[in-house]
Amino acid sequence: MTGLIVGRFQPFHRGHLSVVSDLRRAQPEGSLILAVGSAQESFTAENPFTAGERVEMIQRALAEGRVNGCLPVPVADIHRHAQWVAYLRGLLPAFDVVYTNNPLTRLLFERERIRVESPPFVDRKRFQGEVVRRRLLENRGWEELVPPAVARFLVELGAPERLRRIAERVKGPSAESAP
Repeated sequence: MTGLIVGRFQPFHRGHLSVVSDLRRAQPEGSLILAVGSAQESFTAENPFTAGERVEMIQRALAEGRVNGCLPVPVADIHRHAQWVAYLRGLLPAFDVVYTNNPLTRLLFERERIRVESPPFVDRKRFQGEVVRRRLLENRGWEELVPPAVARFLVELGAPERLRRIAERVKGPSAESAP
């Protein structure tokens, strides 16, 4: 059996790793596709990392955690909900089940009669991409929220500085600095 998880993985955190590990342990003979969504987005506050960087985060974390049988695949947004499932079917290897807690994703796959299961959230208050990105921006305690391999990679990327520079760009020049 092949499962599919759709996420942005901005960044890949311990909650993601826990869910992926649990699914692989439950179905050791199967495989798991990780659709890395919004692949065309990067260097924004919500999507600071490129698709390639996210794939590398996932690969490093899974290798370090000795989690096998996973295939991360970048997937660009098409902004057409009615066609999205067909788009994924044409882009990805065949899959039998979708794992999601997103109501829209569930609706779209169920509409196409594809089995959908909801994996349990893992400490959802801490393990959210938004929380990790905020802590990266503040350069405060983010390392504990991501697998060690991802933490090392984010340091290599200069992630805290990247998020600060993105935040400065979003804010623009302040009134005090205007001539």
